[in-house]
Amino acid sequence: MPHSDTGERVTPVLEFPSRDGLVVHAIRVDYEPGGFTRGTHRHPAGAYVYVIDGSVMFGLDDREPVVLKAGESFYEPPGALHSVSRNASQELPASLIAFFVLGEGESATVYNRD
Repeated sequence: MPHSDTGERVTPVLEFPSRDGLVVHAIRVDYEPGGFTRGTHRHPAGAYVYVIDGSVMFGLDDREPVVLKAGESFYEPPGALHSVSRNASQELPASLIAFFVLGEGESATVYNRD
């Protein structure tokens, strides 16, 4: 789903069917230079994130944001407030893949209203 006004594109890449009541879902997020995810959100089941290209800045709850480079990974605990998600570069694109292990019928992301 492209968001040309934010420079973010989200593409579903994996959906393993339910096994033992769990579903594995993965998305790819591509950021244009300076691109970002609009608004804060939570991942009720948490997320495992791997940076494919470039560098991405992540902020959780009220902790200081961290910058991850290609090849680095990040674990986002269940229910943490994802306050910052953006390309750390104004010149180069960045990409990541996020994996979610969900219960049947559980949503990967809940957006806050801001």
